Amino acid sequence: MEETDPLLHSNRVQRESTSLQRSDQNDTQRIRPDRIAVVCIILTVMCERLAYYSVVANLILYCHSKLGISSTKATDINLIFTGSVFLVPAFGGYIADVYTGKYKTILGSGFIYILGLTLLYYSAINGISHNLREALFFSSLVFITIGSGGIKSNIGPLGAQQVECLGTPAVQSFFNWFFWSINFGAVIAHTAVAYVQQKIRFDYGYLIPLVVMIIGQFIFWIGRNRYITASDEGSPFREIFGICWASRCKGFDQAERRNHGRIYTKETVKRVRAFCKILPVFGLAIVYFGTYAQTHSTFFLQSERLDISKLSDIVPDAALGSFDNIAILILIPLMEIFIYPFLKRINQTPSLLQRMGLGMIFAVLSVVAAGVLEIYRKHDISLNQTIFDKDYNASSISIFTQIPQFTLMGTSEVFTSVSGMEFTYSEAPDMMKGVCMGLYLDTIGIGAFFALMIIKIVNGIFKDPWLPDDINNGKAENLFFLFAVLTFLNFILFIFVAKR
Repeated sequence: MEETDPLLHSNRVQRESTSLQRSDQNDTQRIRPDRIAVVCIILTVMCERLAYYSVVANLILYCHSKLGISSTKATDINLIFTGSVFLVPAFGGYIADVYTGKYKTILGSGFIYILGLTLLYYSAINGISHNLREALFFSSLVFITIGSGGIKSNIGPLGAQQVECLGTPAVQSFFNWFFWSINFGAVIAHTAVAYVQQKIRFDYGYLIPLVVMIIGQFIFWIGRNRYITASDEGSPFREIFGICWASRCKGFDQAERRNHGRIYTKETVKRVRAFCKILPVFGLAIVYFGTYAQTHSTFFLQSERLDISKLSDIVPDAALGSFDNIAILILIPLMEIFIYPFLKRINQTPSLLQRMGLGMIFAVLSVVAAGVLEIYRKHDISLNQTIFDKDYNASSISIFTQIPQFTLMGTSEVFTSVSGMEFTYSEAPDMMKGVCMGLYLDTIGIGAFFALMIIKIVNGIFKDPWLPDDINNGKAENLFFLFAVLTFLNFILFIFVAKR
């Protein structure tokens, strides 16, 4: 394989020219990016992520305290919600690519999102019946899932379109700061908003993301006449299925000879080939994101049963999740300003897939650290502590011992998640960027369902469940080590696929 293969050297690929236009004009000439448009997109995604993580940060605790749901079922709800949020983007990207365009899809999805957050706020109000609370809660998660999915698949590609006329380095820089803004919003959610939810009242804590999302929607609307958008080109799947059928999936070049009355140009066949080449990479991201899903599920269950007294009354235990995000906030500027430029000067710039593989190794180290901590934690169950009116038998080991596993997972995101987004945008054909970004985000959702499946399987196979309602009576360390093994094996397969 030649060195210029796009799968190994995405940052060198020659991209197809994209006809660009203002969202309110038919101007197809390339123009310099509007800084205000880029800022509006960055602020919008920060507000959306702040709102999302404000919902998910204490979701398990909310299920415990307000709905009376057991730990196991609350973990299931958390993983199902997280998985669903990341499954909808492919549909949102398709709608944008084929029918409404990115701007209208994001704007419409934002209103659905706000409706979901409104229902969630009302579900947390004191004095309503349990049945009504449940109905409002689960309905809110459905609307939040739809709204968030429509935004996720399109906001990244729309932002990258604003700067792609400046070349590959500008696109890479955009995705770095795009991901940085996501994690800045997450830190606020895991600290300030989680504090309001845990220490004051949940309805006040859910009012904050509602207000923030309204502000984000307004900011996005302000830039409506400034965004550069790609022209509509019809349904990408029609070409994909048509070419695959014509070639019988044995060789795309045959599609030009066996088109059954439909003309498929070399350029069209090239696009479909590029699409099919990135699918294995998406598939191999699933196990990684299944491991990453532990940060908002089993890691949180572990947090509840560690000594939180040193956090004092001013810091919620959900704040531990912010160490993941803090690692990202520190590492992205470090990589962007110092490390990557230095590696470029010595001609040792790692490819996007190499960065993704490195991130998988950090994820392995994260769950290994969690497993080792769990072994020591269960040897010392000597405390009884109360979190939001619920008692837990906990270890005297400080909750701060979770910092290494969260930091390692955050480091893995800098390499795998950021590079995965850039890889998807760089390799996707112009007419399919929304769909491809949606498919990449789908791997995060499928990963959450994969994690849920693994938990159900091991709980069903073994006589003593690894993850019972009270993890003090389970073997969560075995679950963490299992995810470490699966992620490492996935990394080995990833290397093989990337080289091919």
